[in-house]
Amino acid sequence: MLDWDTLEQVCNDCNKCGLCQTRHHVVFGVGPKDADVMFIGEGPGEQEDLRGEPFVGPAGQLLDDMLSIIDLSRHNCYIGNIVKCRPPRNRDPLETEQDACIGYLRNQVALIQPKIIVCLGRIAAQKLIDPEFRITRQHGRWTEKNGIWMGATYHPSALLRDVSKRPEAFDDLISLREKIRETGAKV
Repeated sequence: MLDWDTLEQVCNDCNKCGLCQTRHHVVFGVGPKDADVMFIGEGPGEQEDLRGEPFVGPAGQLLDDMLSIIDLSRHNCYIGNIVKCRPPRNRDPLETEQDACIGYLRNQVALIQPKIIVCLGRIAAQKLIDPEFRITRQHGRWTEKNGIWMGATYHPSALLRDVSKRPEAFDDLISLREKIRETGAKV
């Protein structure tokens, strides 16, 4: 396992897949390195690639609003992605791209040691929880893996496209708040 500084440098120098050829910045992650709650999306979009920070575009603004409902923010949870470089035209990251990057995320999780991981969207949930995960059926459900409580909710960009799913996402946030209380996670 690499330490934080080495891991970030290795990510910045990474050329394991073709995404490195078109990136402006590696989007490593943001938040306290000892956070008990971690959010993981699929990969950076255009604004994230330009700024080098996850969830800073319109979906990020919505995520910030969602987090504030349950007294979370970028100051008390960690936010990252499965892949660290933007897929072209914001397409879903390919399996080979996810596989090239997943070791970095696993290293981040090992360093942070969160009590709770929330997958933002189908891609992250399928990679981290269950390859057959169906976001429309399984969001808001919790499962424990390797001592970490894991759940998923809709990706904020999906909620921007389909506002009818926002009440379900709100219920997921309430469930997260209860899981935070149940586990004694610090926020």
